[in-house]
Amino acid sequence: MSSSTKHREAVSNQFPDWTDYDLLATDPALNECLSRAGVDSAALADYARQLGAQATFALGEIANRHTPELHTLDSRGNRIDQVEFHPAWHRLLGMYREQGLVSLPFEEPTRQSRWTAWAAGFYLHGQVEQGTLCPATMTQASIPLLQREPALWARLGDRLMSHAYDERDLPMAQKASLWIGMGMTEKQGGSDVRANTTLAQPVGGGGRGRGRGGEYRINGHKWFYSAPMSDAHLVVARLGEENGPLGCFFVPRWRDDGRRNGVHIQRLKDKVGNRSNSSSEVEFANASGWLIGEEGRGIPTIIEMATYTRLNCVLGSAAMMRSATVQALAYARRRMAFGKHLAEQPLMRAVLADLALESEAALQLSMRLAQAYEDDAAGDNALASAWKRVMTPAGKFWVCKRAVELTGEAMEVFGGNGYVNESLVARLFREAPVNSIWEGSGNVMCLDVLRALSRERDALHLLFDDFRNAALDEPRIAKALHELHALFTAPHEQLEGIARLLVQRLVLIAQACLLKRHAPPYMADAFIATRLASPTGINGVFGAMDVRGLEVDAILERALPQ
Repeated sequence: MSSSTKHREAVSNQFPDWTDYDLLATDPALNECLSRAGVDSAALADYARQLGAQATFALGEIANRHTPELHTLDSRGNRIDQVEFHPAWHRLLGMYREQGLVSLPFEEPTRQSRWTAWAAGFYLHGQVEQGTLCPATMTQASIPLLQREPALWARLGDRLMSHAYDERDLPMAQKASLWIGMGMTEKQGGSDVRANTTLAQPVGGGGRGRGRGGEYRINGHKWFYSAPMSDAHLVVARLGEENGPLGCFFVPRWRDDGRRNGVHIQRLKDKVGNRSNSSSEVEFANASGWLIGEEGRGIPTIIEMATYTRLNCVLGSAAMMRSATVQALAYARRRMAFGKHLAEQPLMRAVLADLALESEAALQLSMRLAQAYEDDAAGDNALASAWKRVMTPAGKFWVCKRAVELTGEAMEVFGGNGYVNESLVARLFREAPVNSIWEGSGNVMCLDVLRALSRERDALHLLFDDFRNAALDEPRIAKALHELHALFTAPHEQLEGIARLLVQRLVLIAQACLLKRHAPPYMADAFIATRLASPTGINGVFGAMDVRGLEVDAILERALPQ
């Protein structure tokens, strides 16, 4: 053997991404959430082991490296508007569907903890691959809307609830299962959906009046059309004329007569992250669509869908934070630097402990939100309604923002190895911003919190009472709650300018209360000390905290048991 060959083989102190581990068995906090909710985790345990396999992580890498390809025409010039995906995408999306996670929250309405079981499955999948969760999220969120449309639901319901995976591009009547996307955003409006100009004319003439369930011809465009290969989309358009009211329409890819609908994909977006998933720009050319909901209620209808998708954004960001924390900690325990493992170096321990605290706080908030959705669906639960309406946009603002910072910090743990595209943490870093942008930016979320509180004045009182119950013997939470209450008493015209501050503090208090209720004391104490009582506050970078007096060993062991 030549000396050069020996040199190439003598690679030391280099370690691959952490794979082939059980995602559920190594997550004490998630197991506690499931046990508390009474979830039988056997099926989830099998799925967690399947997800944690090295081969599944490899599917995620391949699906993001071999991105979707658009084919607008066939070999003879016929318009087909097809998006081709790598088989790895289909395998991952099929795994999720076959696990029953698309429809689980709406199956067996009397079954307890179905939302918690779903949230855990979503959280586990999101630690391995995130793009496949986009069509799954929108399809799930469309179900409660379409259930209120008897004619449509009679045609589609069994296939929306199906656990089968059918990747074929065919008319809906020929499919074993269906996917639903959404189309709101236009060039001139962005988040301002009221600026939309896409028009819907009723079939048979006249400006308006076909009403709910009526067929319309849609013309216009969408600047972001999510998952264009879905079998149908929910689309916002104006009824009849340029200044007409907005409606929400069910727009399939294929017409009932077997012809392709007039939804022309102009191009796929070349995104920073979320590379495995397709996002597009489309033009409508007399596309057939059916009005769902009432005329003039297009925005409230689509916003109801967005309420569910925003929950998924919170969970998806929490999943990325968990994945990044696990990767950073596993690497730091193996990598040697300056005579010690990185995880033994005092300053790195502070960074890792901070990541672990942030990750578990995001999980606890996500699972509490999922429970609120279940309790709210059961009816007559004002506190659950307050959590759902106020804390969903609040959580989306904060957790999604923190995911961007956390994944960046985790990438730095790996040094240059984290900054190359082959690294899992690099993909997490590129992926993280999408949840903060999609379904309403940070500012939109904060303003939505203020809007909810102005319309539902009892909601803030209910939330504060809930937090006070957790703060009875914790003066640091009580002090933070008192200060937040004082901020909310500012004149209304001042609240908008400090909305980010208000929502940040609201979420931190909520997370502190949840950790105090459900996590070991050393986790709650460390979170409160570094988030609510720290003189530097939360605006410091990760690891910029006083770890003296904190049980760092216990925090790291809980994050990833050795």
